[in-house]
Amino acid sequence: MGELLSERRIEKRPERVRLKGRIFFLTEDPELIKRQLAGEDLPWDTANPGNNPKLRDDISTDEITPAHICFYFDETLGEFPYTGLKCGSELPIKRGDVKRGGFVCAVSGKRRGKGSSREQSPYAERAAGIQLVIAENIERIYKQNCQNLGVLTSTDFGLIERIRLGEEIALSEFTKGEDDITRQIIEHGGLFPFNVARLQKKVFLPPIATAKRPMTLAEKIFARHMVDAQGHVGVSAVRPGDSGFARTDLRFSHEYVTPMAAIFYDHLVGKDVPLNDPSSILFFRDHLTFLDEVISPEKRKMGLLDLAGQLKFKQEDFARERGIKLHGELKDRKGSEGICHSIMLESYALPGQLIVGSDSHTPHSGAIGAVAFGIGTTDVFNSWITRDVRVKVPESVRVIVHGKKRPNVTAKDFILKILSLDYVRSGKALAKVIEYAGEAIEDLSVDERATMTNMAAEIGGFTGIVAPDRKAVDFLVERRGMDYRAAEKMIVGLSSDPGAEYAHVIELDAAEITPMVATPGDPGNGKYVRELNTPVPVEIAYGGTCTAGKNEDMDMYAAVLADALRQGKRVAGSVKFYIQFGSQETRDYCMRKGYLDVFHKAGVIVIEPSCGACINAGPGATSSPTQVVISAQNRNFPGRSGPGQMYLASPYTVAASAVAGYIVEYQPSKQLVSA
Repeated sequence: MGELLSERRIEKRPERVRLKGRIFFLTEDPELIKRQLAGEDLPWDTANPGNNPKLRDDISTDEITPAHICFYFDETLGEFPYTGLKCGSELPIKRGDVKRGGFVCAVSGKRRGKGSSREQSPYAERAAGIQLVIAENIERIYKQNCQNLGVLTSTDFGLIERIRLGEEIALSEFTKGEDDITRQIIEHGGLFPFNVARLQKKVFLPPIATAKRPMTLAEKIFARHMVDAQGHVGVSAVRPGDSGFARTDLRFSHEYVTPMAAIFYDHLVGKDVPLNDPSSILFFRDHLTFLDEVISPEKRKMGLLDLAGQLKFKQEDFARERGIKLHGELKDRKGSEGICHSIMLESYALPGQLIVGSDSHTPHSGAIGAVAFGIGTTDVFNSWITRDVRVKVPESVRVIVHGKKRPNVTAKDFILKILSLDYVRSGKALAKVIEYAGEAIEDLSVDERATMTNMAAEIGGFTGIVAPDRKAVDFLVERRGMDYRAAEKMIVGLSSDPGAEYAHVIELDAAEITPMVATPGDPGNGKYVRELNTPVPVEIAYGGTCTAGKNEDMDMYAAVLADALRQGKRVAGSVKFYIQFGSQETRDYCMRKGYLDVFHKAGVIVIEPSCGACINAGPGATSSPTQVVISAQNRNFPGRSGPGQMYLASPYTVAASAVAGYIVEYQPSKQLVSA
């Protein structure tokens, strides 16, 4: 491998860049969008920002490239950037608009690129001609994906006028404030050329010289995995800001990402070049197994169902050729072996490991005390070459939930409460490790902790983690069949040191939290169910996904429905209630517990494992803007699960609302619907 890449000629970017083209302002007003697409250049007053049109905040990658657009995995993506962007009540950007517009820079407001880790988003922007994105703040994975692909990023709105004047801009304007490795990646025009230069020993890797210090749990795990200047794994200590490469224990990707990464690898590295340690790489077919049941006739005519099939076949072929373990589709019935995050936690992740995956919800495995985080396609493909990933050690935020929770409150209610806090909504937790602690967290099972760590992605955090304890040991023994003493030994030392430094500490009293919902549009729109002023009727209830398709989630759905059956009730006639398992292991668990019978008698539609409705690719997604759905999934961004209005809630609240026909709290041992 080294010989094959050692002669590759790599050229750095020029020290000064001139961006020739128009600037596209992603505004809230759809008419301003249309005027720009028609050829008008909007004025921009840097000195008096109050004169400027309101820019869209919180643009998710779902809006940059809707899920069905990601069935493309080549330059065709350049036809589609921002086609899911909601401005007012409209989707004003159509196929080809951005590419035809001659735009070189796209400008938006706060939290650009939140949500899914899909690298198709910046790839689509780049393929459409966008060379620079400017925003008030930019989400970590999206920003890293831009850098990996050679798309420049900035929070400096002063660049707008300079671009319009045709000025040359020093490349250092885009590297200032970045660590040495990120600076060099930007200078080389992307991660792959940088890594080739790294193999040729033509780049500078800063040594990590941090002296021993009290460390957080995540910092300890990073220290164990950082690669030093001599190529050895492990350093004595790290602190936030230390940058380098970390040796991974496990790397995984799913069918949305593997094909593009495979094309990159075959084209840039070579079809006959083996992957680095294929035994620690896993592939999953978990996203699109039910797509044919919900894809619209219009999208079928576009050939998107066939394209989605190509993703599957490309991944299967690459796995077979390269000797990679693939958790794929079921052979005897429709569905998959399981969602990647569910299987990773159930079968693979161990305390103290460093795990990377091609999905923003990779932090799911933090429930067992691993540092697990999402990466983009280019990072995935580069990790196949080097087995390591670029890391800048993040700051940590400690979230302490004190006391004892109410019987009808779950981890989902905790995380929806956290997401509603000003500190999180303002973006201050972006790219930080979210470390959960406190008596109420310690009382949670590993399954429930996974809900908390999984949804660190919605916080915009680097990852989420819970210190492994006796419950983690029991999980490994009971679910994995591991020897008790071996499991106990594994968690030794995996806790934060007294005196460890945190960027911020959030403290909550569990007793003050009652069942929550997040109102449509964003997971941060949290409020207590009892604060809903008028009843909210629902047409669809959905329980499933990686976040809410685990064993303990099934316990909750079953408890509510068994309670309903005892009262002579079942799912309301006006509601379709779908329950989808996260994995075959969870399906087997439900069979052993007798839950399938309860679900059937209550009128539930049971679905085999897959991501499904969460990405508008399975039963449970909405089909019209007027439909209201209550879901236990993790995101309710506009358009993510269809055009309807989605409320997020806990498994208890979802099941109780399915029975009532409108959003209600579940009150154990009381009537599900009060008179």
